[in-house]
Amino acid sequence: MNLEFAKMHGLGNDFMVVDLVSQDFCVTSEHITAWADRRTGIGFDQLLIIEPPTEPDADFRYRIYNANGEEVEQCGNGARCVAKFIWLRMLSPKQSLQLETLGGPIQTCRLDEHTVEIDLGVPRNTATDVPYSVAAACPPQVENALTYQLQCEATQYELTPVSIGNPHGVMFVADIAEAPVEKLGAQLVKHPFFPQGANIGFCQIVDPGFARLRVFERGVGETRACGTGACAAVAVGRRHGKLEESVQVALPGGNLQVDWAGPGEPIWLTGPTEKVYEGTFEL
Repeated sequence: MNLEFAKMHGLGNDFMVVDLVSQDFCVTSEHITAWADRRTGIGFDQLLIIEPPTEPDADFRYRIYNANGEEVEQCGNGARCVAKFIWLRMLSPKQSLQLETLGGPIQTCRLDEHTVEIDLGVPRNTATDVPYSVAAACPPQVENALTYQLQCEATQYELTPVSIGNPHGVMFVADIAEAPVEKLGAQLVKHPFFPQGANIGFCQIVDPGFARLRVFERGVGETRACGTGACAAVAVGRRHGKLEESVQVALPGGNLQVDWAGPGEPIWLTGPTEKVYEGTFEL
């Protein structure tokens, strides 16, 4: 059989997108890891699958798999690419869509040919929602604390946990160019504090309306851009009183716009999407 797909990206955070609404195929972890190989496969950070919805209010079900074959809850850049793919493939005439994800429902809206904005829901920071384990942090452990001290080797690092439908930990740095993203990110992403792992953001506040960010993702490593990571950084920066309601977040792949009114309100992500090419597998 033949399986059609598209290669897409949002600021260099790249994806293989597969429509399983009009195609019938069972994707396995072996398929994902083989396709993700950048030398012998398609090469991508995540595989995105579009399926018929299981929830009555959703237009489509949207599933995300990291390059290691692990299914994850959410991907902001991926959601924007999926919305554009649905429009390009004429799977729906709607400009605005509700997508069902493992991390909860999200809303997307196509603003123009290249730009999509998404409502990623309300950021959450409880131990159950993220989740995280207070017992794995360094003492003293303060109830309802924003930040926690985590030990890696002989050094303690201050980090704030938050969920944007998927788990994140955000730490502030003076200069992201000098931040030990690869070494420290690889340790924090699987720290016992995060029982399900987490994406680790290294955030440099330039001014209240502008931040620089690098993200080390679960099952992927450092990526050129992370949409939920940008939202996590703004949510944490806002809660610490460091950022305004509307923030430009600069990542290695380019800039994203994040807007958040504050606790209890949904967080919005706006940015570009691009289709690189379409292809067909003979299976």
